[in-house]
Amino acid sequence: MIPSKNVSIMCFHDELCQVFNALMTALSLLRNGSKVTVFFGSRGVFAVHKEHVGHLACMPDMPEQGAAVMKRMDELDLPLLEDMFVALVAEGAILLACPLNVPLFGMSANDLVDGVTLADPARYYKDVVIQADMNLTF
Repeated sequence: MIPSKNVSIMCFHDELCQVFNALMTALSLLRNGSKVTVFFGSRGVFAVHKEHVGHLACMPDMPEQGAAVMKRMDELDLPLLEDMFVALVAEGAILLACPLNVPLFGMSANDLVDGVTLADPARYYKDVVIQADMNLTF
């Protein structure tokens, strides 16, 4: 049996492909026995905003390529971010948003996707990042 790992995933982007990769990585690790915490900071807080999560774009600076990627994602019938958040919460992941960036972008805790809470930065770094067997950044 593979030993359980403590994994910290940090998502600092609101670009759909980056967020998708972060969430899919989190789900894969979680389903293989790891304890997973996902932290959304900087522009990543838009990925956990109830009204923005369904409207994230893939490669917004390259519209033609982004449209091609979105088309391919649809063809592959990949899960929606909203569904991945539900699965992560149901399967025990801890989902945190940066308490500095949320208000910076005019958001509050009430705007966050269900299951996402504001992080306590001192505890997050001490109890999650430093203790993690793996720290992944997207």
